[in-house]
Formats: sequence, structure tokens, C-alpha cells
Amino acid sequence: MSGFVSFLGAGPGDPELLTLKALDRLKRADAVLFDDLASGPILGHARAGADLVAVGKRAGRPSPKQDHVNRLLVDYARQGGRVVRLKAGDGGVFGRLEEELTALREAGLPFEIVPGIPSPLAAAAAAGIPLTRRLTARRVQFVTGADTSGQLPPDLNLSALADPTACTVIFMGKRSFPALAEALIAHGLPPATPAMLAEAVGTPEQCLTRSTVAGLAAQLAQDIGTKPALIFYGPLAEGSDD
Repeated sequence: MSGFVSFLGAGPGDPELLTLKALDRLKRADAVLFDDLASGPILGHARAGADLVAVGKRAGRPSPKQDHVNRLLVDYARQGGRVVRLKAGDGGVFGRLEEELTALREAGLPFEIVPGIPSPLAAAAAAGIPLTRRLTARRVQFVTGADTSGQLPPDLNLSALADPTACTVIFMGKRSFPALAEALIAHGLPPATPAMLAEAVGTPEQCLTRSTVAGLAAQLAQDIGTKPALIFYGPLAEGSDD
């Protein structure tokens, strides 16, 4: 008899931001395959005796290939029991969820998806800012700052990303932001557009740095640090101190 896979969004890292449904699935799981950013205290809620398997990927570090993660997931599910695939934030937002769903569908294995709090929402809450504003910020856009090679994607819609009335959030973009900022400014985005670097959101190491697009680009050109981060820019990247 095949098992059942629950894809859980772990949120940004704070265990208190787990949903009740995610917490229930963690407590009953026989195996938990977890991302690097979905580890730490969250795993303390896993059932005693459950297999805990690290399958996370981080830029610049040795990481399992996606095909290997897919095979592990299928193999565990075929053994029967309850399997949790724990993904940082919400797995459907730059979490490669679709590839793992496809592997399960092709293997004929059942699953469910339990959404989590996406990291941009948690970062905005921590910074005391909304992501929309009546009349002046009617649109929010999420974009990846890195392609499969870790470089700035060559096919970005720079006209949309340079829209000064949109709140833009860049995932995985610390290395490429200096190049992106240069392109955005060339497409008309004012260099003084407010920007915010949100690092290690939802963890004790959380750090929010407010700047401008030009200022943050200059900062990251010198040092990107080691913490996972999001970059916000636009009319909403200002707020109360953390």
C-alpha cells in the first residue's frame, strides 16, 4: 500500500507562523524531507522516531539535485506511511513544487498541498509595511533574481520591474542586484527609489536594512553576506524600524 505525501509550507522559519494543519501533519509524519530554510526549531514538532531527511538547496553550497529529491520523495511514499515534504515559505512560490508534484503524479502517488505564509508577507509584517497602498501601489510583483546558473535571468521584463508604482520583491537576488539595479535605472526607475533588504526573516538572525535602489546595489556589490534574503523596492519599502 502506497503512502501519502503532504507538501507543507513552513513559512519563513518562525514555528509560531505554522498553520494548524501543517503542525498536525508534522506531528503524524513517518518521514520529513525538509528544505534548509525550513529546518531548525520547526523540526522539533516532528513525531519522535520520524526519519528527518535534509534535501535543501542553498546558493554557493553543495546541494542535492532536484532529480535526487524527486526520487527520494517517491521512494519514501512507496514504502507506505505518512510523508511530509517541508518547504520554506510557501512551496508554490519559487519552491520548485511543480517538479515534485509531477514526480508523484507519474508514480501514481497521492498527495495534498498545505500552503504556508510566503516570506515576503512575513518580511513586510516584520517591517511594519503593507504590500499595497491605495492609489499609489496597486500592484505587487515577485521575481527571481537568479536563473539556473545563479546569474541574473536575461529575459526579465525590465519595463514592468522598473514601474515606480509597483511593490517589487526579488527572491534569490543579492548577487545579481547590482546588475539588476543598473538595468532598472537605465529603464527609468529613480535611483532614490526606496529599497529594503530583509535577511533571515522569521529567525533570531532577522535583519531589515532600509536604503535606496542605488544605495543597496552599492552595498551588495561590496558584500552579500551569508544570510538568505529578500529585496523589496518601490513605494512601500519604507516603514517603522524593526
